[in-house]
Amino acid sequence: MDDLFSNADGQKLHLPDADLVFWHDVLPDDHTSVLQRLIEETPWRQEHVTLWGKTYPQPRLVAWYADAGLSYSYSGVILEATPFTSALLEIKARVEALCCENFNSVLLNYYRDHRDSMGFHADDEPELGACPSIASLSLGAERTFVMKHRSREDVGDLRVRLTSGSLLLMRGETQSNWKHGIPKTTKPLGPRVNLTFRQIISPVKRGKKHDAN
Repeated sequence: MDDLFSNADGQKLHLPDADLVFWHDVLPDDHTSVLQRLIEETPWRQEHVTLWGKTYPQPRLVAWYADAGLSYSYSGVILEATPFTSALLEIKARVEALCCENFNSVLLNYYRDHRDSMGFHADDEPELGACPSIASLSLGAERTFVMKHRSREDVGDLRVRLTSGSLLLMRGETQSNWKHGIPKTTKPLGPRVNLTFRQIISPVKRGKKHDAN
């Protein structure tokens, strides 16, 4: 994995009330083995989330890796840290170098096929701080990442094609002003794994849960 990241030039995406940088391809041409290794070796879980008083199974599988003692909470789910693997630590270090950021955790999402999705939400949980930086690395099938402004009707949606090997950095006030999601598709698609690196400012207090917006 010495040459995992091959392109240090990120593209600034101009969007009101947001700070986004996008790398089209930061992986070598053949990274199928990295995707397959993550699928096979990650202890995936299907969590249930609570929204508006109702509980639903998430339409994807997740795993949470972080420094010891850190937890993360969203939509009624509290995730306890699994220690980083050597492979994830190497990927994290290279993502940090590209983004000029420090991360102490990563949430992995496994989209098994086109029927898996992510509802619209913002990563604005208190433990992430006021202006979090979220670095999202995609592997596998291409999916469309959709962003919707949280308050301005004069601003249209942003759609970004997340190809395998792409990296999207969201920082500044992006989470305060925008929601994002991955919709289902009718077109059959293969598996996709998304690694979202983040910095936990303060751990979740036990028994306390936050609902995502």
